[in-house]
Amino acid sequence: MLKCAISGSKGVLGKKIIKTLPYKFYPFKGKIENFNKVNKWINLRRYDLVIHLAAIVPTKKVSKNYKKAKSVNIKGTKNIVKAVLNTRYPPKWFFYASTSHVYSTKFRNKKTPEKSIIKPYTKYGKTKREGEKIIEKNFKNKKTKFCVGRIFSFTDKNQNKPFVIPSLIEKIKKSRDKKIIIKNIDHYRDFLPTKDIVLAIKVLFNKKCKGIYNIGSGKKINLKNIALMIAKKNKKKIYFEKNNKVTYLISNINKIKKLGWKPRKFKIDMGYFY
Repeated sequence: MLKCAISGSKGVLGKKIIKTLPYKFYPFKGKIENFNKVNKWINLRRYDLVIHLAAIVPTKKVSKNYKKAKSVNIKGTKNIVKAVLNTRYPPKWFFYASTSHVYSTKFRNKKTPEKSIIKPYTKYGKTKREGEKIIEKNFKNKKTKFCVGRIFSFTDKNQNKPFVIPSLIEKIKKSRDKKIIIKNIDHYRDFLPTKDIVLAIKVLFNKKCKGIYNIGSGKKINLKNIALMIAKKNKKKIYFEKNNKVTYLISNINKIKKLGWKPRKFKIDMGYFY
């Protein structure tokens, strides 16, 4: 059985990976900013692959404590990369979970390919882009192949606030106001269930892919429509306050589809995709 070192195993995506993929997992336990602990974990055994998910997310958490987010998302990535490169038994493959937040959101109705302009639109995106640069620089011409997955919006029934869909559900479902006002919601995003992300990672590993790949559905959905769906399910009336600016972030997934992966047909219920 393949041996996989995984950071961020307690997150929604990490749990789904461990539940879905047929590997023997060795989760990191502790603070990713502590190099000695990271180094000890990486050098415990010979791994076939490393999946690095550990990060402070989503954007509201990052904005509230940007200093801590930079420590975890950037320094933590430096630590795990350094440990992997210094081990006596380098893994065959290293996967870094990045984000669509590294892209610009100005491309109206256009899908975003991997070669698009890099202009992080959130502080979270800035930290993940720094992580990408660390990986690209340090794994160049090394035995371990690196792969960066730029993951677009994902959804899972185990997600909690402040992720956008759980936040909307709580606001609409629990509100006792006769007039529920939703602000800054007229944005187009690309949602994918966590299981599809896991299956994409599996394909990328099986093909020992190197470089950057978008992971998304390639389909756009307006967040207003999700809010309306949730309101209808809960028999509530909602009203929208107009945005100053409508943003778009939709994936071009032609590159990963060439490997044989494509998103499954999914259903939507209560704002969740599955």
